[in-house]
Amino acid sequence: MFDNIHEECGVFGIYTNQPTNVANLTYFGLYALQHRGQESCGIVVNDRGVFRQHKGIGLVNEVFTERVLSEFEPGRIAVGHVRYSTTGNVNAANCQPMVVRHMKGALAIAHNGNLINALDLRREFELNGAIFHSTSDTEVISYEITRARLTSRSIQEAVERAMERIKGAYSMCVMSPKKLIAARDPQGFRPLCLGELPNGEGYVVASETCALDSVGAKFLRDIEPGEIVVIDENGIESIKTHCGGKSSMCVFEFIYFARPDSVIEGCSVHKARLRAGRFLAQEHPCDADVVIGCPDSGLDAALGFSQESGIPYGVGFVKNRYIGRTFIQPTQSMRENSVNIKLNVVDETVRGKRVVVVDDSMVRGTTSAKVVKLLRSAGAKEIHMRFSAPTFISECYFGTDVDSKENLIANKHTVPEIAEIIGVDSLGFLSTDAVLRIAEDANCGFCRGCFTGKYPIEVPDEIPKDKFEMKIEE
Repeated sequence: MFDNIHEECGVFGIYTNQPTNVANLTYFGLYALQHRGQESCGIVVNDRGVFRQHKGIGLVNEVFTERVLSEFEPGRIAVGHVRYSTTGNVNAANCQPMVVRHMKGALAIAHNGNLINALDLRREFELNGAIFHSTSDTEVISYEITRARLTSRSIQEAVERAMERIKGAYSMCVMSPKKLIAARDPQGFRPLCLGELPNGEGYVVASETCALDSVGAKFLRDIEPGEIVVIDENGIESIKTHCGGKSSMCVFEFIYFARPDSVIEGCSVHKARLRAGRFLAQEHPCDADVVIGCPDSGLDAALGFSQESGIPYGVGFVKNRYIGRTFIQPTQSMRENSVNIKLNVVDETVRGKRVVVVDDSMVRGTTSAKVVKLLRSAGAKEIHMRFSAPTFISECYFGTDVDSKENLIANKHTVPEIAEIIGVDSLGFLSTDAVLRIAEDANCGFCRGCFTGKYPIEVPDEIPKDKFEMKIEE
């Protein structure tokens, strides 16, 4: 179904000391995180315990027009979310943040990641009379928190207890009437960071540091794997009951997901991609006249390849900035047609030359084949394709929408066979060992399960793509 790796989601939360236009600030934060999800978005503002929300399908600037933003009252707390669905359908019910109204008080939850035991938990809740309105993992998390809240002294204690039962990847923002809570799973699969607004006016939590920059917030630190950060009128409280395990950040954050100007776990994403390109040049050298990158995720790695190999770097493609990424299109034929209008070759760069073209990853190979066809039509003499990720051989259970095993081209063909299929003169993928070294400064371990089939925690034998559409047997 897919020929590229899908985005995850982006979360943003803000707490201010005095009522202000937190909706606008959240809008800017989500705009900076748009690359993490382009299907839907939402903002919930807390005005003295009253939650006002707006959500919709589309890009941030489409859903949040000037009129919509003007209708939000000033508030002290807000949470926002941009979504790409790894579970659940594309519909309004699955838009986040998710608002829950409960006898212990309202909650709004924005979540990035994927639970591996969501189906079991949902079945348990439904057999006890719960009614679900969406098909996303986030609603399962909300039920778990509200159930724990009934016998907990505080909302943070409820989140702490819920984390004992939910398994998998989750970086989330939880807003109660008086508090903003950020929590990260014990393996730290997904990034989450904490920042401070100018002049000590409040705090911000976000998936990436680029979102902090967009609102002028100063980066304070990454939230630790397993940590719960509570922000209220008393300041910041840190709960580390679930901390101390071995971290396993998704390595694809550095290869593709995160914005190049972000810093994750102490490591520059841009620097990591340059290193990936350098390793590619060492592992898969070739004689060529120019190195080009596929916009945007292949550009940094292409520059690193050029620097290491000494082959000149050139601009080989011009990207149409007004079309969404190809995998966002709902059908394969639409995605394939999108490649033709998304990229245009700079003929002068490639005509009559031996070209190294660098991209981030290959799933099915159809997009790569089209890129090669564009370069051949522009007169490239030779095409040597390099990827800054290893070959995919397995699914991801933690929020990256890697296609099923039977659709992964590397599971059916050798690298020479793939080269022949897509029509290149040579083909190279970054090794699974080198991918662990691209973010040498990062203060974390990495998950590379989709490249090796080995995961940092035990995973189910299979999680169906439509896991919440299944009926419970009577």
